[in-house]
Amino acid sequence: MADRPTFAFGQPNWATIGRWLRLDPAEDGPLWMLNLMKYREVAAYADGRESSVSGREADDAYAPLGPLEAVGGMVAFYGDVLGQPSGEPAWDRVAVVRYPTRAAFFRMQERDDYKERFVHKEAGMEFTIIMGCLPDPATGGSAPPSAGEGDLVLRVRRLAGGRGAGAPPDPQGVVPVARFEVDGVVLGDERSWDEVRVDRVTGGSATVAELARLDAAEQIVCVIEPRLDRLVESVVTAPAGGAA
Repeated sequence: MADRPTFAFGQPNWATIGRWLRLDPAEDGPLWMLNLMKYREVAAYADGRESSVSGREADDAYAPLGPLEAVGGMVAFYGDVLGQPSGEPAWDRVAVVRYPTRAAFFRMQERDDYKERFVHKEAGMEFTIIMGCLPDPATGGSAPPSAGEGDLVLRVRRLAGGRGAGAPPDPQGVVPVARFEVDGVVLGDERSWDEVRVDRVTGGSATVAELARLDAAEQIVCVIEPRLDRLVESVVTAPAGGAA
């Protein structure tokens, strides 16, 4: 459709968006939006203004904390990528935001205070993938918090056998933090994904490299330095599903 919005930093997935918009409110519920972010070296504003700020700094100016709070959302996690042994492109930052419902996510996009900030996201972002996730019912979504030792590792995976096929076992030294199933990509590229895993890896770089070699159709593996980490809290305190 000609009136559908387009973005320079990713393509909307209209199949996922349409499915969410048609969802019965009684079946809607908490959703975790994973954001993988790659920044421009220098922010490029659409109005042509000269800019001396980096893409990362523009994204910092975008941070829609007020609009997010107004719709009942919660920043569950964000951090900088320290290393990426698998996947492309090379990501700069990762964030996870919990929304009370998918409908709340769409309501935020329509707020004027959100739209005022969006210019900074457009200026700073070179490419992003945004996907909606649900806690893995097999694990309850999260494990008890670890002692915080070892590297914090994010894995975004498309499984070799397809969704539901199961993943190969992790090596020793991998302590689960959170597990999610991907409900759909809303912005990104043509790729689809099945699961998201966040772990503490106590075995050092060799174990992280081993994770990157595990059998999968495709995977992104990133070592993250957390700036804010309420991920487990966001899962265990999530409200029950249903209209909000």
